[in-house]
Amino acid sequence: MTIIDGHCDVLYKMYENRELDFYNPQTTALDVTYSRMVQSGVKIQFFAIFLPDKIRQPYFEHYLEYINIFYQKIISDPRIKLIKNQTDLLEVMSGNQKGAVLTLEGADAIQDNPLYTQTLFHLGIRLIGATWNYGNWAADGVLEPRKGGFSRKGKRFIKECNDLGIMIDVSHLSEKSFWDVAVLSEKPFVATHSNAKAICGHPRNLDDNQIRVLIQKQGRIGITFVPWFVNDQGSASISDLTKHIDHICALGGEKHLVLGSDFDGISKWIPDLEHAGQYNHLAECLSKYYKDEWINDFFFRNWYRFLQRHLPAR
Repeated sequence: MTIIDGHCDVLYKMYENRELDFYNPQTTALDVTYSRMVQSGVKIQFFAIFLPDKIRQPYFEHYLEYINIFYQKIISDPRIKLIKNQTDLLEVMSGNQKGAVLTLEGADAIQDNPLYTQTLFHLGIRLIGATWNYGNWAADGVLEPRKGGFSRKGKRFIKECNDLGIMIDVSHLSEKSFWDVAVLSEKPFVATHSNAKAICGHPRNLDDNQIRVLIQKQGRIGITFVPWFVNDQGSASISDLTKHIDHICALGGEKHLVLGSDFDGISKWIPDLEHAGQYNHLAECLSKYYKDEWINDFFFRNWYRFLQRHLPAR
């Protein structure tokens, strides 16, 4: 198998516990490790910067701490290469190295400072979700009670990201914020880790109209393994996960569906899909219903095509 996974929270765990070793095969406190990537054939892993709620006043230096961990503990080893442009992407996909895409989940500490956005771009950030579940200076998140959209400053931020070549992630946005991105973004956008609300009603999932617009605008939706995004009972199986895949494909999304596990951001797992070394169980389940060509699209080709088009050329 070849796999591209669009979301994990390894950096958050490594921020909380500086002793964790991504390259040690004995490390079990991380869902995603180098050895587990090798085990499943994960070729490219997106690594998110996520500041937890306990950081009541996020500062730009918090982002720099995460980025420092990423550079020191992930890509200091030549087995994984940071992907910043199309040249890097091709080099990874055609060679023996694995690749990492650095992302930001929550732009709170950018605070409408274009210099901060540009600096993050220069440091390797290639995808940003403007907010987590709540509201900030840029936009409202999906759990913000006022249910607003993007602010005036936030709308300017969408254009800044488009102009720089930073992809936009809508996974945690409120419904109004989602539609603001759909109207204002000149580039296709993604939901890196969201499922289908028609199958599971969790507010973090996308309704059919949102999924159709993502498809129409050549975006991507990343199937996520968070049990309470998979099944309304909060306890899910791999077969439950395939219902979301079936539904998105029924809407015409077979070329737009990707993976966004959310490994290391969850405390409860789908049995047999508990870490990055177990993608074979998902592949076996899907092989009962889908051709290999479609499974390869879901697992890596749909992400690969998107990155080919929307990463900077150099």
